[in-house]
Order: sequence, then structure tokens, then C-alpha cells
Amino acid sequence: MNEIITFSLVALLLVISPGPNGVLIVKTVSANGKQGAFFNIIGLTIATFFHGAFSILGLSALLLQSADLFFVVKVIGALYLLFIGLKAIFQTFKKNTTLPTHTINNQSERVKNKRNMRSFFVEGFLTQILNPKVSMFYLAAFPQFISFDQPSAVDAFTLVAIHAFLIFLWFTALTKTISKLKFASNKPSIGKWIQRISGSVMVYFAGLLLLHK
Repeated sequence: MNEIITFSLVALLLVISPGPNGVLIVKTVSANGKQGAFFNIIGLTIATFFHGAFSILGLSALLLQSADLFFVVKVIGALYLLFIGLKAIFQTFKKNTTLPTHTINNQSERVKNKRNMRSFFVEGFLTQILNPKVSMFYLAAFPQFISFDQPSAVDAFTLVAIHAFLIFLWFTALTKTISKLKFASNKPSIGKWIQRISGSVMVYFAGLLLLHK
């Protein structure tokens, strides 16, 4: 029981610490609202289970031992963060063109919304799966909470589930808070500037990742 409490505290500190995940949520809420951010969160949560599975199966250790492979993954993660950041910035300079209601095809709108939600999920999933901070957590900290005398996949995945649950709770609360602040301001320009700042932070994280040895 003490191990679970300790792991939960360590995982919570990891979740609430500044990083690409939080910036992604801020960017999505500012630009696309709560629904898009919710699918970001689902992507983050599911990707966490993949991190846990990789660690339990030993794939993370293999990645750490191969310097070339780890470098490739790091570069891919940095390029992806750079892509998201620049995309967020450029989107704020696009002019919104709203069509009259009677010209909108309901079926095509539903297909478009479904595709958008899928893209938000993929953004969240890739941001988490390529997040080196999470990778190092499952490489260094996570094994400390697993008993190798009597290893149990159920116990290991229980810890992963706790981490995923904390991610879901924290970023859901963050989404609601940002959404309320955005609604209170009632100024579209503020949302655009938040999106530009969050996009710039994404670019900054991409640079840090590339420069980190």
C-alpha cells in the first residue's frame, strides 16, 4: 500500500510538471474548445498504457541501450512538437470564413467533426508517446516500484492505470479551468494570443529536446 501511495505522488508530480502535454491542452482549448481537448486527453491516457507496456516488456530498456535508436526517437519527437507548435501559430493568422447555415451540409459536417476529433486524439497520443520525460520516468522510476522477486503484470499495470487516471483527472480539470477563463474573457483575440504563446512554447520544447544530450 505504501508503494502505491509513493508511486501516486511521484506520478502526480510528473503529471503536473510543465511539459508538452499541458501546452497541447492549452493550445487546443484556446483554438478548438473543450471537446477537442477531451480527445487530446484520451490520446494522452491511452499512450500512457503503451509506455507502461513497453517498460514491462523491456522494450524501453532496449531503446535506452541503443544510442542511435534513442536519438532517432528523440528527433522524431522534437520534429513533431515543432510541427504542432508552428501549426498552432500559423492557424491564428487564418481568416475565419463562416458559411450561411442553409449552405452547410449536415452529413459533411459530421464527417469533418469526426475527422477533427480523430486528429485531436492522434495529437494527444503522439505527444505523450514521444514525450522523453515520460519515457525516462518508465525507464528509471517505474521499475523501482515493481517487485522482481515476485513480478506481477497485474500489479505493474495497476500502477500504470493509476498514472493514466491522474493524467485524465489533471488535464480534465485544466481543460475546464482554461475554458472558463476563455469564456469569462469573451474576447477571441485573447484565445489567439494564448494559442500563439502555447505554440511558441511547443517550439521551445522541440529545441530543448534536440539540444538535450
